[in-house]
Amino acid sequence: MAKVKKAFFCNECGVESPKWFGRCTSCYAWNTCSEETIVPAKSNSATINLRTSRSILAANAVTQKPIKIQDVDQENFARIDLKSPEVNRVLGGGLVLGSIVLIAGEPGIGKSTLSLQIALKLFDKKILYCSGEESAGQIKLRADRIGIENQNCLVYCETNLENIITQIGDKQPDIVVIDSIQTLYSEYVESSAGSITQVKECAASLLRVAKENSIPVIIIGHITKDGSIAGPKILEHIVDVVLQFDGDGNQTYRVLRSQKNRFGATHEIGVFEMVDNGLREIENPSEILISNYDEPLSGVAISASIEGNRPYLIETQALVSNSPYPQAQRSATGFDYKRMSMLIAVLEKRLGFKIAAKDVFLNIAGGIKVVDAGIDMALVAAIISSALDVPIPDGYCFAGEIGLSGEIRPASKTEIRIAEAQRLGFKAIVVSKYAQKAISRKYENINIIFVSKINELAQSLF
Repeated sequence: MAKVKKAFFCNECGVESPKWFGRCTSCYAWNTCSEETIVPAKSNSATINLRTSRSILAANAVTQKPIKIQDVDQENFARIDLKSPEVNRVLGGGLVLGSIVLIAGEPGIGKSTLSLQIALKLFDKKILYCSGEESAGQIKLRADRIGIENQNCLVYCETNLENIITQIGDKQPDIVVIDSIQTLYSEYVESSAGSITQVKECAASLLRVAKENSIPVIIIGHITKDGSIAGPKILEHIVDVVLQFDGDGNQTYRVLRSQKNRFGATHEIGVFEMVDNGLREIENPSEILISNYDEPLSGVAISASIEGNRPYLIETQALVSNSPYPQAQRSATGFDYKRMSMLIAVLEKRLGFKIAAKDVFLNIAGGIKVVDAGIDMALVAAIISSALDVPIPDGYCFAGEIGLSGEIRPASKTEIRIAEAQRLGFKAIVVSKYAQKAISRKYENINIIFVSKINELAQSLF
């Protein structure tokens, strides 16, 4: 009988240690150690069961040899059109054959709905939808709600990895969906489903099946309470694409972001709206992220933001009020809290704007998160407008980054932002003076206002 071996793993990065540790020696996280039982494979049949398809066995017979890099044949990565422009944009043009894609997000955000919706739209492809979290009846209820019927979508409710790989070899599907990786377990790893060892081994086995059969695999993953992807860090290293599906649970809008993509860019986003019959794709996010008011309001500024090559205008809101507490409150929703504190410090130091004893609240309308530094100018304008209780002139928008010395630096791809503002009918856009050289064309229907410092911004608006 094989001797039982136990090891200790870090829940954050997955590093292995023969003894218990309080602080991880790799990622330096505290109290992340967990004990796992490791048992060697019972026989060589374990490996055979993990590789059941004939093409895998044939591929194993080929011996790879080192070759010169200049002699490597450049592969043409064929892509599958997922019939979803938003998902295709984030993936870089479609799903690459043999790739493995991880979709992670909050519980109830719509990961399963998105994956099932993709599977149901591909009428010309055979889809194997493997679910370990829901029964076939629950999946059918969601499919009826989405309202798409696909005869080529096969539902398989199973958590055993070996059985799933056997079905992949028998059915030979074009795409495999796993919902979710935390529910899978292998018979040859003696630990509970969702443990570090199980997640790592199951992901590695699915990777071999995907690469050697040229079958794309879409994996749904969980996240921890701090927002990071659950499981060992090696899970993100194994997969080809990591997609983050986020949004405010109280709002209807969802944003699909790419955190890692071996076959495309990582700065594109896809915007969706959760409706009764599934996820509706938003082709023009600017129209839903900007509110129409009967009269101008103080503390509201429109920013021309951009994600990758996709511009959109977004509404930034600020509220500055007298604090009833000895310590002033600071809150930022949809924006980095530390960057908000930096902008407030720049206002006090460079503009003499005394708001240290006042409460400051920032909000990005629509419940989405923005990481673009080009919205700094809009946030500063909204803070000044709320503090003075003076509305920003109607039809104005902003695009610029604020530096620590109070200078306004050019936002990336300023011309694309200006073109989007002009297309939506804005009268004026305020940009950095240092972006003049980057603007190569003339705009007739929109007034471009150039400023170089935040005091010039305040003077031109108020």
